[in-house]
Amino acid sequence: MATEQTQKTEKMQQETVKFLSLGGEEDVTRNMYLYEYKDQILIVDCGLGFPDETMLGVDLLLPDITYLLQNCMPEGKAKKKIVGMLLTHGHEDHIGGLPYILPQLPSFPLYGSPLTAALANEKLTEFHTQPLVQAIPFTPGTMKIGDFTITFIHVTHSIPDAAHLFIETPAGNFYHGADYKFDLTPADQKRTEFLKIAQAAQKGITALLSDCLGAERPGFTPSEEMLTQNFEKAMRDYQGKVFITTNSSNVSRLNQAIEAAEKLNRKVCFVGRSIIKAKRIAQKLGYLHIKRGTEIQIDQIPHYKSNQIMLLVAGSQGQENSAMTRIAGGEFKEIRLQPNDMVIFSADPIPGNELAVSSLVDVIAKKGAIVMYSDIASGSFHVSGHGSSGDHMLLISLTRPKFLLPISGTYRHMIAYRTLGEKMNYKRNQIFLIENGQEVVFTAQQAKIGKKIEVKKVYVDEVSGEELESYVIRDRERLAQEGVLILLVEINASTSQLARKPEVITRGTSLSESKEDLAKILQKEIAKALSNQKGTVTNRVYVRRIVGDVAERYIFKKFHSQPLVLPVVIEV
Repeated sequence: MATEQTQKTEKMQQETVKFLSLGGEEDVTRNMYLYEYKDQILIVDCGLGFPDETMLGVDLLLPDITYLLQNCMPEGKAKKKIVGMLLTHGHEDHIGGLPYILPQLPSFPLYGSPLTAALANEKLTEFHTQPLVQAIPFTPGTMKIGDFTITFIHVTHSIPDAAHLFIETPAGNFYHGADYKFDLTPADQKRTEFLKIAQAAQKGITALLSDCLGAERPGFTPSEEMLTQNFEKAMRDYQGKVFITTNSSNVSRLNQAIEAAEKLNRKVCFVGRSIIKAKRIAQKLGYLHIKRGTEIQIDQIPHYKSNQIMLLVAGSQGQENSAMTRIAGGEFKEIRLQPNDMVIFSADPIPGNELAVSSLVDVIAKKGAIVMYSDIASGSFHVSGHGSSGDHMLLISLTRPKFLLPISGTYRHMIAYRTLGEKMNYKRNQIFLIENGQEVVFTAQQAKIGKKIEVKKVYVDEVSGEELESYVIRDRERLAQEGVLILLVEINASTSQLARKPEVITRGTSLSESKEDLAKILQKEIAKALSNQKGTVTNRVYVRRIVGDVAERYIFKKFHSQPLVLPVVIEV
C-alpha cells in the first residue's frame, strides 16, 4: 500500500502543466492565457488591445492564436483539445476579442460570472457569434472542466463581478489573480472572498499568476467610498451642466454618480452607445440603481436648466467617434458644451491613450468649460481598480505560492512586482518574468522555462473575412467599386485653418473633374468648415474627420460617387 502511494506521488511530481501567454505579458491589454495539461488546454480570457498613434489605419489588436490553430483544429490532425474558456471580468482587454477569436476555433464551453457573461454575450450576439458564455454564480462549489477543477473567487475591481480563479490539476494548483485590488469598502458592498483565498492556500498553490499593473505604487490602492461625496461636492454649488465620463463598464462608478445626482435633484442622461448598453445590462441584472423619474433622454435636455442636469458620457479614453469627443466638437444639437459647464474625467488614460485624452481635454478647455482630470484632480474622482504594492504583497501572503509570475503589465511593472517578491523572501529563480509566447513548465514542486513560440501582434485587418466588422467590408467594397481619394491637407497649428491648397491623389475613381480643379473647390469647402469652428481646434483627429466629411459630401453631391476618402492632416 505504501509502495502504491509512493508511486502515485512520484507520478504526480513527474506530470506537468504548461503555462503560455498569447497576450497580456509586457502589455496591459490583449489578455489571453493557456493552461495545458497533457492534451487538454484551458483558456483564461480573450481580450483585445488598442493601437497607438504609429499604427495608422489599425482599429484593434488581438492575441495571436496561431498556436491554437496549429494544435487544436480537427482539419490539422489536432494533437490537443480546448476543454473550455474562463472569463475573469467584463473589461474589453479581457473579453473584447471573443467575436474575432471564437469563429476561428472549434466549439468549447465558456464560463464567466453573471455580469461578465451578460456583457460578453451582448458582444457575441451583436456579431452573431456562438457559443454564448454560461453564467457562473459565486458559490462555495467547484466546477470540473476536463481534468481541471475550477473555483471562481469574487474580488473587488473597477467593474462588478470580477473573479480570481483557483485552478486545480493533477500536476499542481494555480491561482490566477486577474485584475483586482483589495477594497474593504467597495461601492457595491460586495467584498473580496478572503475565506475562499485562504481555503485555496490550504490545498497548496504551485504558482500565483498575478495582475501587476500597480506594483510600482506604494501602500494600498484607496477605496472607492469617497468618490460619491466628491461627485456630490463638485455638483452641489455648480450652476452649469456636469458631464461625467468614465469607462462604460464601470457600473459601480455610474451608481456613485447617480446617487450624488439624485441627492441634488439633478436629472441623469446617459450619452453614448457603449454606456447605454452597459446601463441596460446592469439594470436588468440588478447591478445599477436609479430611481424612477431620474433618467431623461437626450431630446429632453433643453427642457431643464443647466444646474438640473448631469450627463454620464462614454469616451473617457478620447476615442475618435465617442460621445465625449463628439460633444466637445459640437456635434450634438441638444447637448451644447457651455463655458459654465464642468467635465469630470472619472478614469485614468489606458497606457497608449494619453495623447488622445490630453487632446480631448484641450478641446473641452477651449470651449471654456471646467475640466477635472487625473493630472489636476488625482484621487478626487477616480481610484484605480488595480492593486498597489501592499495589495500584491497581501495576496502573496494569503496564497503562499511556491512560484510567482506577474501578468497584465508592462515590463517595468513586472520588475516592480519581482522586487516585492524578493522583499518577501522569494528567490530570483522562483519569480518568472516572461514574454508573450514564452512557455513555463510546472510540476507540483518545480518550474522551468520551456520552449518559445513566435507570437506577433495581430491587427483587425489581418484577421480572416468573417471576423471583420461591417465598416471594414464596406470600405473594401468602396475601394473595389469606386476607388480611393487621398487628400493631403496642411493646417496652421496656431489657427487650425488651411495653410495652403490641399493636394489630391486619386486611384481607381471615375471623377471627371481634374485634380487641380477639385483641389481648388475642396480648399474653399474645407476652409469654410474650419472657419465655422469656434476657437482653435487642437485635436488633429477631429480636424481629420472634418476634412473627410467635407470631401465626401461634396464629391457625392457633385459626382454621385463615393470613393474611399483618406484625409491626411499635417500641422505646419
